[in-house]
Amino acid sequence: MSKPEILVAFPIGKRLRALLEERYVLHGPPAAWAAEAIPAEARGVRAVVTLGGWKNGAAVLDAFPDLGLLHCYGTGHEGVDQAYCTGRGIAVTHAGDANATSVAEFAMGLVLAAHRMVLQGNAFVREGRWEDERLDRMPLVGGLAGARCGIYGLGAIGERVATRAAAFEMAIGYHNRRRRDDVPHGYFGSLAELAAWADVLVVCVRASEANRNAVDAAVLKALGPKGVVVNIARGSVIDEPALIAALQDGSIAGAGLDVFAEEPRVPAALRALPNAVLTPHMAAHTISAQRGQQRVLLETLEAFFGGQALRWRVPTPPG
Repeated sequence: MSKPEILVAFPIGKRLRALLEERYVLHGPPAAWAAEAIPAEARGVRAVVTLGGWKNGAAVLDAFPDLGLLHCYGTGHEGVDQAYCTGRGIAVTHAGDANATSVAEFAMGLVLAAHRMVLQGNAFVREGRWEDERLDRMPLVGGLAGARCGIYGLGAIGERVATRAAAFEMAIGYHNRRRRDDVPHGYFGSLAELAAWADVLVVCVRASEANRNAVDAAVLKALGPKGVVVNIARGSVIDEPALIAALQDGSIAGAGLDVFAEEPRVPAALRALPNAVLTPHMAAHTISAQRGQQRVLLETLEAFFGGQALRWRVPTPPG
């Protein structure tokens, strides 16, 4: 019996490639994520593995007339044209909560780094200033115990951030599309209200057009001059020019950012700010998270080609 054929749209490591090649004829990655770049021998695949932040719609998926499964390797799927996929009968799946623990712990690392001025302390030592200046030249900051952690998006990652923030003795509040009755945390009906209450605002919401630039100048002003914003969701959720302006003029105290509006390009003005902690979209870069995402991928492919239910299917949009 011949192996099913699949295409992986992005470069993958040796371990995952070996696991996939045991079970499937593996194509990809193509030179570009566009229909004209798909080789003729790969156009007959029934499953494609992609990245959820990429544009996954007619412009590329028309190259696969027999496509039945589009799997997003990570948890995000904001780049998928779900209406198009629904119209063609293409099932869309993702990694569920496979990387949620790793992302949440990284979020708390950014909270600590930005709120407790870790980078500034690092520079103080590396520049030799500790030898020439008293330590009390470093400004005093508030600790996390007793501080207010506002979580925008209390899903799989947001829940884990709340657990970790509580361990630091922080008060927890959140804003969602709707109130949750299964959590003890305070609910805020708007993002601006949450920001006004919070000392630290952690962005965990799943990206969509509905929340593009949701953390705007007004929200940042509400967060205030002692506030810190942390983003481990998607860069599109924060109005990046407004954030740069707020960091420059002291409207907020600092930021911890793992995601940006146009990755991998990060504005020079943002890179120049000493009160911004910047990392290259690496929150899910742990062995456990990657193994989890690979496990979900293998299970999803097996279920699809075996005619079984897909556990991590992205819900079909209404209408």
